[in-house]
Amino acid sequence: MKIGCPKEIKPQEFRVGMTPNAAREAVANGHEVIIETRAGTGAGFEDSDYVNAGARIVDTAAEVFATADMIVKVKEPQAVERKMLRENQLLFTYLHLAPDPEQTHDLLASGATCIAYETVTDRNGGLPLLAPMSEVAGKLAPQVGAWTLQKANGGRGVLMGGVPGVGPAKVVVIGGGVVGTHAARVAAGMGADVTVLDMSLPRLRYLDDSMRGEFKTAYASKGNTAELVAQADMVIGAVLVPGAAAPKLISRAQLSTMKPGAALVDVAIDQGGCFETSRATTHADPIYEVDGIMHYCVANMPGAVARTSTIALGNATMPFMLALANKGWQQACADDPHLLAGLNVHAGKLTYYAVGEALGIDVVSPNLVVKQAA
Repeated sequence: MKIGCPKEIKPQEFRVGMTPNAAREAVANGHEVIIETRAGTGAGFEDSDYVNAGARIVDTAAEVFATADMIVKVKEPQAVERKMLRENQLLFTYLHLAPDPEQTHDLLASGATCIAYETVTDRNGGLPLLAPMSEVAGKLAPQVGAWTLQKANGGRGVLMGGVPGVGPAKVVVIGGGVVGTHAARVAAGMGADVTVLDMSLPRLRYLDDSMRGEFKTAYASKGNTAELVAQADMVIGAVLVPGAAAPKLISRAQLSTMKPGAALVDVAIDQGGCFETSRATTHADPIYEVDGIMHYCVANMPGAVARTSTIALGNATMPFMLALANKGWQQACADDPHLLAGLNVHAGKLTYYAVGEALGIDVVSPNLVVKQAA
């Protein structure tokens, strides 16, 4: 199979879909790897690293898309990239379709087969290709939130850990999953007073038992959430519904109950955001103010630490990429129900139910699609 990796073109996206190590593994398995020139530069990988791994370098993304049987990326294909997709081509990347009808319709029109990193599952019910980026984004969230809180950036001017005689920042993390746990640990490590909200009592029990008092936990009832948000200097939105649009957990009306200059960090922005007033921003212009509350809603937070993120993502995606290349997508998905869960689009048909529900599009069973394609 010919595996292609173009340079990412989303603003301030410095990650790359394939590391040189992944390219080397693919070549060792008998595949041809085609890399757009300078695709890995933002993550610290030079063209020579890919050449030494056995890959071929081409000058343009158009050459990658025209040549490759499978396209491996990081972020969802942008409009110009979607126009280059073709029938029977395989796309393997993050998609986040539920809040993005334009992308969804373009992918359906392309005739390509699209497997989304964020909906591939594992035997424990986890999301193994989302988890490494969730870990990165969770650890970044208190860091960027602390920056947002600085007075020069429009924030309250509150130091996360306080100083003797002055209390620490109050941080509320909504969601106790991968993002929320890492965010809470880092915020607590910075000295903040941290509370994690979740609706799963077993998860709250696990956090209490395993974190040994690093932070507090509370049940995410509407009353508890409203009370704690009103007291917070920073709120980190870390709620995920796999493949679906994020629920709106803080309304615009609630902003008036918050402390002026408090910071909202929306880690769920790729899925539409979990605050009513959230809109996607970039690393170049990351924050904005609504009703006196500062919002940080960068849609590709892990791109800020591109080398760490690229290597972590490459480690997670490599086995699935090799399975798709070695077996073809039909057989790979037939053999692995967890990879099948990543199938979102095939030959003009939507195959992921949460996306169909969010966008009002009819869905075809992924199992049926695999059987028909075999």
